[in-house]
Amino acid sequence: MMETTTVTNADLQQRFDELMAAKPKTRIRNAATELGVSEVELLVLRIGDGVTRLLPDFRGLMAEIPKLGRVMALSRNNDAVHERNGEYLNPSLTEQHVGLFVGEDIDLRIFWGPWNSAFAVVEDGKNGPRRSLQFFAKDGEAVHKVYLLPESNVTAFEGLIEQYRNDDQSKVQAVKPWPEEPTEKPDAEIDAEGFRAEWKAMKDTHDFYGMTRKYHVSRTQALRLAPEGFSTKLSNNAMREIVTRAAKQQFPIMVFIGNKGMIQIHTGTVTNLVDVPEWFNVIDPDFNMHVREGAITESWVVRKPSVDGMVTAIECFDKNGVLVVQFFGKRKPGIPELPEWAGLVKEVENELRIA
Repeated sequence: MMETTTVTNADLQQRFDELMAAKPKTRIRNAATELGVSEVELLVLRIGDGVTRLLPDFRGLMAEIPKLGRVMALSRNNDAVHERNGEYLNPSLTEQHVGLFVGEDIDLRIFWGPWNSAFAVVEDGKNGPRRSLQFFAKDGEAVHKVYLLPESNVTAFEGLIEQYRNDDQSKVQAVKPWPEEPTEKPDAEIDAEGFRAEWKAMKDTHDFYGMTRKYHVSRTQALRLAPEGFSTKLSNNAMREIVTRAAKQQFPIMVFIGNKGMIQIHTGTVTNLVDVPEWFNVIDPDFNMHVREGAITESWVVRKPSVDGMVTAIECFDKNGVLVVQFFGKRKPGIPELPEWAGLVKEVENELRIA
């Protein structure tokens, strides 16, 4: 078990101030990386100056967010960012392990286990105060943020702060690094035949995670060991190709980006594709996606059976086998996958397949 760690906040404050004086446009997440700490350890330095620590009643807090009206939801990992404007609708937050919001705009899968701290943040923005709710995991990394838009309900935001204000307003935050992932077993030690048979017999794509645990395989190892025709390794421009072709055809897709505590989903078309150094972006009025293209080291077509037929995805991973981003065709449970999506993926697969 890794020990809980803390950083002396006077020393950290000095180092943070020096960094921001030298590089005033540095984002807080990037500053944390430069200083060798987590984002939350820098955020708490501003408690009492626009930052308020909230009670760790995460289900209660999330249940209040619909009162804010139209907002921007942000979830990210190290190499991909998902920003979606809309309202938080149709919550299901009482289950022990998983919570949901299922709306046309804001579509979330919440994994409560890693959640550890919550804050209300008011900071200077280009057009006045920028208000947000920010949630962090035990390792100090952000799992989810909710930013108010000009049309959002500021009165509800202020009431939420009063209701959930924590008596603890200290400027130090303990963080606990995640245990290291177990070393991947050699393929020869895996019951590959059993794994393949169970894959082909799947009735629900959500069973895939349980299968990887049962057979003690990593996610990318699972794709290497998949039944014939159920996975294909592609070159790493697959993400760019599938998004570009979907945009050109105005074909509705699903974009999944997440971290240990959250998966955020966009369903719809994408239109405005923008390149900036290191990042491939979708910049649409209500949906922004930013992916650090060079961080993708494996890309796969993945096919999983379900009661509604085959479900096809393109999945992109980093050098540690961590999922960066997933793409599906627009679909809902009970409705088969659109053949146009399967055809689009097949085109990319045929062109970008790695032998």
